[in-house]
Amino acid sequence: MATVLKPIAHDDRLSVVDHLDELRTRLIICVVTLVVVGGVCFWQNGPLLNFLNKPLKDSTNQSTKGNGRLAQAAQAQTTVRSGFVAMDTITRALQADPAISAATKQALAQQGPRLAAAAAALPRTTPKRVPITTGVGEPFTATLTVVAYFALLFSLPLILYQAYAFLLPAFSPRERKVAMPLMLMVPVLFVAGVAFGYYLVLPPAISFLQNFNNTNFDVLIQAKDYYRFSVMALLATGLIFQLPVGLLALDVAGILNARTLIRHWRYAVVGIAVVAAIMPGVDPVSTLLLMVPMLLLYGLSIVLLTIADRRRGDRGEVAAFSWPGGDDHEES
Repeated sequence: MATVLKPIAHDDRLSVVDHLDELRTRLIICVVTLVVVGGVCFWQNGPLLNFLNKPLKDSTNQSTKGNGRLAQAAQAQTTVRSGFVAMDTITRALQADPAISAATKQALAQQGPRLAAAAAALPRTTPKRVPITTGVGEPFTATLTVVAYFALLFSLPLILYQAYAFLLPAFSPRERKVAMPLMLMVPVLFVAGVAFGYYLVLPPAISFLQNFNNTNFDVLIQAKDYYRFSVMALLATGLIFQLPVGLLALDVAGILNARTLIRHWRYAVVGIAVVAAIMPGVDPVSTLLLMVPMLLLYGLSIVLLTIADRRRGDRGEVAAFSWPGGDDHEES
Protein backbone atom coordinates (compact mmCIF):
# COMPACT_ATOMS: atom_id res chain seq x y z
CA MET A 1 0.00 0.00 0.00
CA ALA A 2 2.89 2.33 0.67
CA THR A 3 4.10 1.87 -2.88
CA VAL A 4 0.74 3.12 -4.19
CA LEU A 5 0.58 6.08 -1.84
CA LYS A 6 4.10 7.17 -2.62
CA PRO A 7 4.48 8.74 -6.09
CA ILE A 8 6.98 6.94 -8.29
CA ALA A 9 9.20 9.06 -10.52
CA HIS A 10 10.52 8.07 -13.92
CA ASP A 11 14.09 7.83 -12.60
CA ASP A 12 13.22 5.62 -9.63
CA ARG A 13 14.52 2.08 -9.76
CA LEU A 14 12.25 -0.56 -8.25
CA SER A 15 12.82 -4.26 -7.93
CA VAL A 16 10.59 -6.86 -9.49
CA VAL A 17 9.11 -7.59 -6.09
CA ASP A 18 8.23 -3.91 -5.62
CA HIS A 19 6.52 -3.82 -9.02
CA LEU A 20 4.57 -6.98 -8.26
CA ASP A 21 3.58 -5.59 -4.86
CA GLU A 22 2.33 -2.40 -6.48
CA LEU A 23 0.44 -4.38 -9.11
CA ARG A 24 -1.15 -6.59 -6.45
CA THR A 25 -2.27 -3.57 -4.44
CA ARG A 26 -3.80 -1.89 -7.47
CA LEU A 27 -5.59 -5.09 -8.45
CA ILE A 28 -7.00 -5.36 -4.93
CA ILE A 29 -8.27 -1.78 -5.19
CA CYS A 30 -9.95 -2.62 -8.51
CA VAL A 31 -11.56 -5.77 -7.12
CA VAL A 32 -12.82 -4.00 -3.99
CA THR A 33 -14.23 -1.21 -6.14
CA LEU A 34 -16.04 -3.71 -8.35
CA VAL A 35 -17.51 -5.47 -5.30
CA VAL A 36 -18.69 -2.24 -3.66
CA VAL A 37 -20.11 -0.77 -6.85
CA GLY A 38 -21.68 -4.13 -7.68
CA GLY A 39 -23.42 -4.16 -4.29
CA VAL A 40 -24.84 -0.70 -4.91
CA CYS A 41 -25.96 -1.72 -8.40
CA PHE A 42 -27.65 -4.85 -7.02
CA TRP A 43 -29.45 -2.66 -4.48
CA GLN A 44 -30.70 -0.46 -7.34
CA ASN A 45 -31.20 -3.26 -9.88
CA GLY A 46 -34.79 -2.18 -10.60
CA PRO A 47 -33.89 1.23 -12.08
CA LEU A 48 -31.00 -0.35 -13.99
CA LEU A 49 -33.29 -2.96 -15.56
CA ASN A 50 -35.81 -0.25 -16.46
CA PHE A 51 -32.98 1.74 -18.03
CA LEU A 52 -32.07 -1.15 -20.34
CA ASN A 53 -35.72 -2.07 -20.99
CA LYS A 54 -36.68 1.45 -22.06
CA PRO A 55 -35.52 1.13 -25.70
CA LEU A 56 -37.57 -2.05 -26.02
CA LYS A 57 -40.65 -0.44 -24.49
CA ASP A 58 -40.41 2.75 -26.52
CA SER A 59 -39.29 1.29 -29.83
CA THR A 60 -41.41 -1.85 -30.24
CA ASN A 61 -44.96 -1.46 -31.48
CA GLN A 62 -45.28 -5.08 -32.58
CA SER A 63 -48.26 -5.80 -30.37
CA THR A 64 -50.35 -3.06 -32.00
CA LYS A 65 -50.05 -4.29 -35.58
CA GLY A 66 -48.92 -7.93 -35.47
CA ASN A 67 -51.13 -10.92 -36.23
CA GLY A 68 -49.65 -13.31 -33.69
CA ARG A 69 -51.56 -14.68 -30.73
CA LEU A 70 -49.91 -12.28 -28.29
CA ALA A 71 -50.68 -9.31 -30.52
CA GLN A 72 -54.30 -10.43 -30.90
CA ALA A 73 -54.65 -10.85 -27.13
CA ALA A 74 -53.28 -7.34 -26.54
CA GLN A 75 -55.63 -5.88 -29.13
CA ALA A 76 -58.56 -7.79 -27.64
CA GLN A 77 -57.89 -6.33 -24.19
CA THR A 78 -58.07 -2.76 -25.43
CA THR A 79 -61.13 -3.54 -27.57
CA VAL A 80 -62.99 -5.14 -24.66
CA ARG A 81 -62.17 -2.18 -22.44
CA SER A 82 -63.55 0.20 -25.04
CA GLY A 83 -66.75 -1.90 -25.11
CA PHE A 84 -67.10 -1.79 -21.33
CA VAL A 85 -66.64 1.97 -21.32
CA ALA A 86 -69.28 2.36 -24.06
CA MET A 87 -71.72 0.12 -22.21
CA ASP A 88 -71.19 2.05 -18.98
CA THR A 89 -71.92 5.29 -20.83
CA ILE A 90 -75.10 3.82 -22.31
CA THR A 91 -76.36 2.57 -18.92
CA ARG A 92 -75.84 6.02 -17.40
CA ALA A 93 -77.79 7.58 -20.25
CA LEU A 94 -80.63 5.07 -19.87
CA GLN A 95 -80.84 5.73 -16.13
CA ALA A 96 -81.57 9.38 -16.90
CA ASP A 97 -84.28 8.53 -19.47
CA PRO A 98 -87.77 9.12 -17.96
CA ALA A 99 -89.28 6.51 -20.29
CA ILE A 100 -87.35 3.70 -18.57
CA SER A 101 -89.18 1.92 -15.77
CA ALA A 102 -87.94 2.04 -12.20
CA ALA A 103 -87.13 -1.67 -12.17
CA THR A 104 -85.04 -1.33 -15.28
CA LYS A 105 -83.23 1.69 -13.86
CA GLN A 106 -82.49 -0.27 -10.69
CA ALA A 107 -81.04 -3.15 -12.73
CA LEU A 108 -78.96 -0.72 -14.76
CA ALA A 109 -77.71 0.92 -11.59
CA GLN A 110 -76.48 -2.44 -10.36
CA GLN A 111 -74.67 -3.25 -13.62
CA GLY A 112 -73.08 0.18 -14.07
CA PRO A 113 -70.42 -0.18 -11.31
CA ARG A 114 -69.55 -3.66 -12.57
CA LEU A 115 -68.96 -2.34 -16.08
CA ALA A 116 -66.86 0.53 -14.74
CA ALA A 117 -64.78 -1.84 -12.60
CA ALA A 118 -64.25 -4.22 -15.54
CA ALA A 119 -63.15 -1.33 -17.75
CA ALA A 120 -60.74 -0.06 -15.09
CA ALA A 121 -59.16 -3.53 -14.79
CA LEU A 122 -58.19 -3.60 -18.45
CA PRO A 123 -55.32 -1.52 -19.93
CA ARG A 124 -56.17 1.69 -21.75
CA THR A 125 -53.43 1.11 -24.31
CA THR A 126 -51.39 -1.84 -25.49
CA PRO A 127 -49.06 -2.88 -22.64
CA LYS A 128 -45.39 -2.07 -23.08
CA ARG A 129 -43.27 -5.08 -23.94
CA VAL A 130 -40.53 -6.30 -21.61
CA PRO A 131 -38.08 -9.21 -21.95
CA ILE A 132 -39.29 -12.65 -20.90
CA THR A 133 -37.60 -15.34 -18.81
CA THR A 134 -37.99 -19.07 -19.42
CA GLY A 135 -35.95 -20.68 -16.66
CA VAL A 136 -36.64 -20.98 -12.94
CA GLY A 137 -33.56 -19.01 -11.95
CA GLU A 138 -33.30 -16.81 -15.02
CA PRO A 139 -34.82 -13.68 -13.39
CA PHE A 140 -32.07 -13.85 -10.76
CA THR A 141 -29.23 -14.69 -13.17
CA ALA A 142 -30.35 -12.05 -15.69
CA THR A 143 -30.42 -9.46 -12.91
CA LEU A 144 -26.93 -10.47 -11.78
CA THR A 145 -25.68 -10.17 -15.36
CA VAL A 146 -27.05 -6.65 -15.72
CA VAL A 147 -25.61 -5.70 -12.32
CA ALA A 148 -22.19 -7.00 -13.38
CA TYR A 149 -22.34 -5.00 -16.63
CA PHE A 150 -23.17 -1.76 -14.83
CA ALA A 151 -20.67 -2.39 -12.04
CA LEU A 152 -17.91 -2.74 -14.62
CA LEU A 153 -19.11 0.35 -16.47
CA PHE A 154 -19.26 2.52 -13.33
CA SER A 155 -15.93 1.20 -12.04
CA LEU A 156 -14.17 1.71 -15.36
CA PRO A 157 -12.85 5.23 -14.59
CA LEU A 158 -11.08 4.04 -11.42
CA ILE A 159 -9.80 0.89 -13.14
CA LEU A 160 -8.38 2.98 -15.98
CA TYR A 161 -6.82 5.34 -13.46
CA GLN A 162 -5.12 2.44 -11.67
CA ALA A 163 -3.74 1.13 -14.97
CA TYR A 164 -2.61 4.63 -15.90
CA ALA A 165 -0.94 5.19 -12.52
CA PHE A 166 0.86 1.85 -12.79
CA LEU A 167 2.23 2.57 -16.28
CA LEU A 168 2.88 6.30 -15.87
CA PRO A 169 6.31 6.03 -14.19
CA ALA A 170 7.61 4.12 -17.22
CA PHE A 171 7.04 7.16 -19.44
CA SER A 172 9.63 9.87 -19.78
CA PRO A 173 8.48 13.49 -19.30
CA ARG A 174 8.26 13.94 -23.08
CA GLU A 175 6.35 10.68 -23.54
CA ARG A 176 4.04 11.65 -20.69
CA LYS A 177 3.05 14.84 -22.48
CA VAL A 178 2.01 12.73 -25.45
CA ALA A 179 0.29 9.94 -23.50
CA MET A 180 -1.75 12.05 -21.08
CA PRO A 181 -4.04 13.71 -23.68
CA LEU A 182 -4.67 10.33 -25.29
CA MET A 183 -5.59 8.72 -21.96
CA LEU A 184 -7.88 11.62 -21.05
CA MET A 185 -9.72 11.32 -24.35
CA VAL A 186 -10.52 7.63 -23.86
CA PRO A 187 -13.20 7.87 -21.10
CA VAL A 188 -14.77 11.00 -22.60
CA LEU A 189 -15.15 9.41 -26.03
CA PHE A 190 -16.32 6.13 -24.49
CA VAL A 191 -19.13 7.83 -22.56
CA ALA A 192 -20.10 9.78 -25.69
CA GLY A 193 -20.21 6.53 -27.67
CA VAL A 194 -22.36 4.77 -25.08
CA ALA A 195 -24.79 7.71 -24.98
CA PHE A 196 -24.96 7.77 -28.78
CA GLY A 197 -25.64 4.04 -28.87
CA TYR A 198 -28.33 4.18 -26.18
CA TYR A 199 -30.31 7.10 -27.57
CA LEU A 200 -29.75 6.86 -31.34
CA VAL A 201 -28.74 3.30 -32.23
CA LEU A 202 -30.60 0.91 -29.92
CA PRO A 203 -34.20 2.21 -30.39
CA PRO A 204 -34.31 2.06 -34.22
CA ALA A 205 -32.28 -1.16 -34.31
CA ILE A 206 -34.59 -2.92 -31.85
CA SER A 207 -37.68 -1.53 -33.57
CA PHE A 208 -36.51 -2.79 -36.98
CA LEU A 209 -35.45 -6.23 -35.78
CA GLN A 210 -38.52 -6.85 -33.61
CA ASN A 211 -41.04 -5.59 -36.17
CA PHE A 212 -39.53 -7.36 -39.17
CA ASN A 213 -42.13 -9.88 -40.48
CA ASN A 214 -43.96 -9.53 -37.17
CA THR A 215 -47.22 -10.59 -38.81
CA ASN A 216 -45.81 -14.11 -39.17
CA PHE A 217 -44.39 -14.54 -35.67
CA ASP A 218 -45.29 -14.27 -32.03
CA VAL A 219 -42.36 -11.98 -31.30
CA LEU A 220 -40.77 -12.68 -27.92
CA ILE A 221 -37.36 -11.65 -26.69
CA GLN A 222 -35.56 -13.49 -23.92
CA ALA A 223 -34.02 -11.42 -21.17
CA LYS A 224 -30.48 -12.77 -21.38
CA ASP A 225 -30.39 -12.37 -25.18
CA TYR A 226 -31.79 -8.85 -25.05
CA TYR A 227 -29.39 -7.67 -22.35
CA ARG A 228 -26.43 -9.27 -24.11
CA PHE A 229 -27.41 -7.57 -27.36
CA SER A 230 -27.93 -4.18 -25.69
CA VAL A 231 -24.67 -4.25 -23.74
CA MET A 232 -22.64 -5.45 -26.73
CA ALA A 233 -24.16 -2.73 -28.91
CA LEU A 234 -23.35 -0.04 -26.33
CA LEU A 235 -19.85 -1.43 -25.85
CA ALA A 236 -19.32 -1.48 -29.62
CA THR A 237 -20.35 2.15 -30.01
CA GLY A 238 -18.14 3.12 -27.08
CA LEU A 239 -15.16 1.40 -28.71
CA ILE A 240 -15.96 2.86 -32.13
CA PHE A 241 -15.73 6.33 -30.65
CA GLN A 242 -12.10 5.56 -29.74
CA LEU A 243 -11.19 5.90 -33.44
CA PRO A 244 -9.56 9.36 -33.05
CA VAL A 245 -7.46 8.11 -30.13
CA GLY A 246 -6.23 5.08 -32.06
CA LEU A 247 -5.38 7.06 -35.17
CA LEU A 248 -3.68 9.78 -33.13
CA ALA A 249 -1.61 7.15 -31.34
CA LEU A 250 -0.54 5.71 -34.72
CA ASP A 251 0.37 9.19 -35.86
CA VAL A 252 2.48 9.77 -32.76
CA ALA A 253 4.16 6.41 -33.35
CA GLY A 254 5.05 7.51 -36.87
CA ILE A 255 2.99 4.82 -38.60
CA LEU A 256 0.68 7.23 -40.45
CA ASN A 257 -0.20 10.92 -40.68
CA ALA A 258 -3.01 13.17 -41.83
CA ARG A 259 -1.92 13.03 -45.47
CA THR A 260 -2.19 9.23 -45.38
CA LEU A 261 -5.77 9.42 -44.08
CA ILE A 262 -6.73 11.93 -46.77
CA ARG A 263 -5.07 9.93 -49.53
CA HIS A 264 -6.80 6.66 -48.61
CA TRP A 265 -10.22 7.99 -47.61
CA ARG A 266 -12.01 5.70 -50.10
CA TYR A 267 -10.54 2.61 -48.48
CA ALA A 268 -11.45 4.06 -45.10
CA VAL A 269 -15.10 4.42 -46.12
CA VAL A 270 -15.20 0.78 -47.22
CA GLY A 271 -13.52 -0.33 -44.00
CA ILE A 272 -15.96 1.73 -41.92
CA ALA A 273 -18.89 0.13 -43.76
CA VAL A 274 -17.51 -3.34 -43.06
CA VAL A 275 -16.94 -2.58 -39.37
CA ALA A 276 -20.45 -1.11 -39.00
CA ALA A 277 -21.94 -4.17 -40.72
CA ILE A 278 -20.34 -6.67 -38.35
CA MET A 279 -21.37 -4.78 -35.23
CA PRO A 280 -24.24 -6.21 -33.09
CA GLY A 281 -27.56 -5.74 -34.84
CA VAL A 282 -26.76 -6.92 -38.39
CA ASP A 283 -29.53 -4.71 -39.74
CA PRO A 284 -29.29 -1.85 -42.24
CA VAL A 285 -30.68 0.69 -39.78
CA SER A 286 -28.01 0.23 -37.10
CA THR A 287 -25.34 -0.13 -39.80
CA LEU A 288 -26.17 3.26 -41.29
CA LEU A 289 -26.50 4.85 -37.86
CA LEU A 290 -23.05 3.57 -36.92
CA MET A 291 -21.46 4.63 -40.21
CA VAL A 292 -22.43 8.29 -39.76
CA PRO A 293 -20.50 8.90 -36.50
CA MET A 294 -17.59 6.78 -37.70
CA LEU A 295 -17.24 8.95 -40.80
CA LEU A 296 -17.46 12.07 -38.66
CA LEU A 297 -14.86 10.67 -36.28
CA TYR A 298 -12.63 9.87 -39.24
CA GLY A 299 -12.89 13.48 -40.35
CA LEU A 300 -12.19 14.65 -36.79
CA SER A 301 -9.14 12.39 -36.74
CA ILE A 302 -7.82 14.06 -39.89
CA VAL A 303 -8.18 17.45 -38.22
CA LEU A 304 -6.45 16.27 -35.03
CA LEU A 305 -3.62 14.62 -36.92
CA THR A 306 -3.15 17.73 -39.06
CA ILE A 307 -2.83 19.88 -35.94
CA ALA A 308 -0.45 17.37 -34.33
CA ASP A 309 1.71 17.20 -37.48
CA ARG A 310 1.93 20.99 -37.71
CA ARG A 311 2.93 21.34 -34.07
CA ARG A 312 5.48 18.62 -34.47
CA GLY A 313 6.83 20.36 -37.58
CA ASP A 314 7.05 23.67 -35.74
CA ARG A 315 9.18 21.96 -33.09
CA GLY A 316 11.33 20.31 -35.76
CA GLU A 317 10.49 16.77 -34.60
CA VAL A 318 9.85 13.64 -36.55
CA ALA A 319 6.54 11.85 -36.03
CA ALA A 320 8.03 9.16 -33.84
CA PHE A 321 7.19 7.96 -30.38
CA SER A 322 9.51 5.90 -28.23
CA TRP A 323 7.73 3.32 -26.19
CA PRO A 324 8.18 3.21 -22.40
CA GLY A 325 11.65 2.15 -21.44
CA GLY A 326 13.03 2.77 -24.94
CA ASP A 327 15.27 5.53 -26.23
CA ASP A 328 13.87 8.74 -27.61
CA HIS A 329 14.47 9.13 -31.34
CA GLU A 330 14.22 12.75 -32.37
CA GLU A 331 15.58 14.33 -35.48
CA SER A 332 15.72 17.95 -36.44
